[in-house]
Amino acid sequence: MKLLRAISTLLLALLIAVPVTAVQAATVVVQVNGQAITDVQVAQRLGLLQLEGKNNRQAAVDELVSEALQIQEAERLGITITEGQVDAGLSSIAQRARLSVSNLSKVFIDRGVPISALRDRIRASLAWQGVVQRVISTRVQISEADVDAKAKEKLTAANSFDYILKEVLFIGANASARTADANKYRKSFAGCDAAVQESLNFTDAAVRDLGRRHATQFPDALADELSKLNVGGITKPRVVEGGVSMLAICAKSGSEDTTYLAQAIRQDSGNAGLKAEADKYLADLRAKAQIIKG
Repeated sequence: MKLLRAISTLLLALLIAVPVTAVQAATVVVQVNGQAITDVQVAQRLGLLQLEGKNNRQAAVDELVSEALQIQEAERLGITITEGQVDAGLSSIAQRARLSVSNLSKVFIDRGVPISALRDRIRASLAWQGVVQRVISTRVQISEADVDAKAKEKLTAANSFDYILKEVLFIGANASARTADANKYRKSFAGCDAAVQESLNFTDAAVRDLGRRHATQFPDALADELSKLNVGGITKPRVVEGGVSMLAICAKSGSEDTTYLAQAIRQDSGNAGLKAEADKYLADLRAKAQIIKG
């Protein structure tokens, strides 16, 4: 019994000692309105920046200070970020990297960076998005007259067409082989009416109707290529996700439609305006904050 009591006492002492030791090992680098940022946090954030090809300790400190201010402002406004939201943000990043969350975590751990460093950044980003949506977005005004004028300036001879299109897709990961098949198809292409029948001569080839598309919905290079083709023409093969694609022109007419150009300009202008206002708002928070170096 005495031995068991001794072991229990030792385990309890260890459980108590571990967090105390961890706290003692961390040194406060800076305080932001009373919130401490430690050298451990700075080291973890620096490791995250190094994964992104950056190696600047001061940048890590500045980023953590900004995030502390962002979260504090969100809390002041009653904006709460749940663990579920952070999980969703982490999953989104993993998907874009074509990794599972567990594999993404392993990549971080193998590089000596805890996944918690990324979670902290995601949490601050979501909190700041909440602040921007609630407070800053109302300050951004976009002139529709300016948007329309800029859209008209972007109209060219190449992007002033409406099309009815079909997409011919050669499915498969071997881009070289699929491009060769697409070029064979292209040589024998006899117009949209025969598009499906011709595709049956190839393995894993599909034809789908894209319907009406305006030239301004395409990248400039593709819009330029389409503009030089007549009805019944087909574009050169392009490697896309999942295979190789070509666009066949089933109908073509002139159209100076600025709808899609205006949408893009409106979004770009709004994003630029939001960023400028958000940067100004954060700078004001920083100017008013009590930031004390440790």
